[in-house]
Amino acid sequence: MKKILVASALAMATLSVSPILSAPAIAQAKGVGVADVRVAAARSNAFQTASTQIETTYKAQIDQQQSRGQTLQAEINVLIAKYNEEAKKTPQNQAALQAAAKAVQDKRQAAQTELGRIGAPVDLAIAYVEDQISVRMNEAIKAAMTAKKIDLLLNPDAVLARENNVDITDAVVTELNRILPNVSIAVPAGYQPGQLVQQRNQQLMDQARAAQGGTPAAPAPTGTPPTTR
Repeated sequence: MKKILVASALAMATLSVSPILSAPAIAQAKGVGVADVRVAAARSNAFQTASTQIETTYKAQIDQQQSRGQTLQAEINVLIAKYNEEAKKTPQNQAALQAAAKAVQDKRQAAQTELGRIGAPVDLAIAYVEDQISVRMNEAIKAAMTAKKIDLLLNPDAVLARENNVDITDAVVTELNRILPNVSIAVPAGYQPGQLVQQRNQQLMDQARAAQGGTPAAPAPTGTPPTTR
């Protein structure tokens, strides 16, 4: 299960991470670094602790999913063997071959649906953990950049060559551990994956609009009639 959780973290979209520098600023950057925020998220204490908690809390579902997955794979293997037998026949019976292929496909789809249903609580808990980390990732990145005197941060995939000392992934992990030492695996009722990131992004957009439009006037106290001109 550890491998599943780590893979999930490495696939994290980190939707809260937004561009920090504009094109002109990039050209004037003095300190440049690289960081893999997906790796940072996976290494964080919050994610590591939550992974252990999920393994314990959802052990029944995890064990059931793994056991059922092995059974279903064995059943799929039988159908694949039947397909291979049909494929070796000369001449081939196209109708039988297509039926055998469809049986394999249908079984695989049914297996994925069943295993997904069994593991749904686990997947939702993982998504909630990822979401909580994602909404604080920008804060950790900016703090790490400040600590390392970096004003331009790149994804390692965008770099052709670099020295090891420009990688500040560990610094991001340090800041993330400081900012977010732990997260909850208790998924709130009605929670949808990505919900926290969406709410945070909406909040940032609302704040940006408010800043552009000026500070709105404070509401009149209760019971005070509005001033007229």
